[in-house]
Amino acid sequence: MADKTLICKDCGNEFVFTEGEQDFFREKGFDNDPVRCPACRKARKQQRNNSRRDYE
Repeated sequence: MADKTLICKDCGNEFVFTEGEQDFFREKGFDNDPVRCPACRKARKQQRNNSRRDYE
């Protein structure tokens, strides 16, 4: 298995999905490759966490 270059669906930038990350995803039972780069994943997670605080 080799590293994969993917395109982020949010920002359109290329990012590398490394062999190690692929192994991790497979161990967790994830069937699909990530669709967002690490920066966009982090931003989306932060956005979700902030919106949850609005309901508390």
